[in-house]
Amino acid sequence: MFAVWTWTGHAPGRAPDGIGEPETVELAVPGPDGIAVTGVPSALVEPARFAGLELAEAGASVAAWRAAFHGDAPALPPAAHAVPNAAGTAVVAASRALGAFERTLALDAELRSSLKAELRPYQARGITWLCEATGTYGGAVLADEMGLGKTVQAIGFLLGRAQDGPQLVVCPTSLVGNWVHEIERFAPGLRASAYRGGELSAEAGTVVVTGYPTLRGHGAALSGTRWASTVFDEAQVLKNPRTQVAKAARAIPAQVRVALTGTPVENHLDELWALLNLVVPQEFTHKAQFRRRYVKPIHEGSAAAVIRLRDALEPIVLARKKSQVATTLPPKIHADLVCDLTDEQERLYDRLLDKAESEGFGSGAARHTRVLAVLTELKQVCNHPGLITGELDELPGRSGKFDVCFDILANNVEVGAPTLVFTQYRRTGELLVRQCAEQFGVTVPFFHGGLNQAERGKIVKDFQSPDGPPVLVLSLRAAGTGLTLTRAADVIHFDRWWNPAVEAQASDRAHRIGQTRTVTVTTLTSGTTVEEHIAGMHDRKSALTDLTDTAGVAALARLDDDRLFELLRRKRGN
Repeated sequence: MFAVWTWTGHAPGRAPDGIGEPETVELAVPGPDGIAVTGVPSALVEPARFAGLELAEAGASVAAWRAAFHGDAPALPPAAHAVPNAAGTAVVAASRALGAFERTLALDAELRSSLKAELRPYQARGITWLCEATGTYGGAVLADEMGLGKTVQAIGFLLGRAQDGPQLVVCPTSLVGNWVHEIERFAPGLRASAYRGGELSAEAGTVVVTGYPTLRGHGAALSGTRWASTVFDEAQVLKNPRTQVAKAARAIPAQVRVALTGTPVENHLDELWALLNLVVPQEFTHKAQFRRRYVKPIHEGSAAAVIRLRDALEPIVLARKKSQVATTLPPKIHADLVCDLTDEQERLYDRLLDKAESEGFGSGAARHTRVLAVLTELKQVCNHPGLITGELDELPGRSGKFDVCFDILANNVEVGAPTLVFTQYRRTGELLVRQCAEQFGVTVPFFHGGLNQAERGKIVKDFQSPDGPPVLVLSLRAAGTGLTLTRAADVIHFDRWWNPAVEAQASDRAHRIGQTRTVTVTTLTSGTTVEEHIAGMHDRKSALTDLTDTAGVAALARLDDDRLFELLRRKRGN
């Protein structure tokens, strides 16, 4: 991003009007006592727009940067690279600013032919930064806020290293299928392979994706390969260095290591060292030294220690917020996650379908009723197997989707990001509320059709208050219209509805007048199941705005048994 600002002759002036996102940017500018770091009112403009922007009385810094777009190598005046370091003791060198700009543009052009994604400017810069940081230090932590596309940035980074050897991605088990899916979608030139144990062989151009439990149980097999790159997704899993999985992660031989986490690292001073030691052990070797230099003085209120830590993290950790890249963001970001089934879910899903196949669906009106009953059972297995078996003593670890949802919620609760969770099933909503109480120790309201008007109004009023609950669970149909819930900028759809318009209406409870932030909408789909068929209908836009849940079931009921079971049966090859 370019920060466009004005100079009155003796101090920064007002930000230019109408050319970008207004933001106060810390810059090193002249003052009465010499150069000082000052908050400068600016307009943030993305590169493509900056190149052709009409600016009255543009200064030498504007001309210099515009020359850089045409391949010239200008001498940047001080105002053109006045970005201070974290300590406020130096500014970025002109050569480094130009180098970062040129490498980002070059990488963006290179990836346009091989990466099947429309990269936003900050994402192209993120990929370049990963290349620079790992090239210099051997590792990096990408800690962008959730919704900014850490996965696609990591895939772009892996694509650039495809010829250096086999590469490894380690993530929560429930996201293994999603990583394979995203690699195949965005980087078809890479070969993505899910590893769940057994023999392992990989070559250049292959990305092996595995879960943290597999890493813990099959670490010897994984450490037998020299990996060109290893990416640890949801890397907060590894923040306790004494756990078996953290030890197994450190034993993986890799040329470079990248940790992805949406949790702001500065909030975890006691655990931060573990992540840094994982990706750049030569820079952060001794925990006692880290605690003595940073953790203890920061806890005692030392501002100097905070600056020292920021300065040490700056070349290794990139943590951007939506507000910092706002001009490149649409008002809604959609994140579709494909969640793996657990073994328990797979067995139960197959058993229910085998039972349905042996009993048949019948014909006429009875067929419609029978199809609806089977679909409901299968979709509830996708949500949580305990909804079918009745075994609900332990909830975590049994549903891929359930675990992914609570990974997201744990992050959002920690960073104070209120979240709406929509489900179409009353019992699923009750399980979500129960797990929030057990995991986070908070009372989460459930907005559903069984409440009277006064009860509904109180839930909305309480949630919208500044000290309202961190999570609100809602019935998709009961809360689909008429509500304003703009305190939340994060929305999760826990299960899939036939009609995408219904999901969109629910998302708009947060994305409406009064919302000042970009809204992130995350949909959770259980891979290899009927939910993928529903998601496919959304993708093909064949679910029309007047298509109700009943109409969707009726369309399935009209199929013959062979075709119907083909859609319902798990696609084991996926």
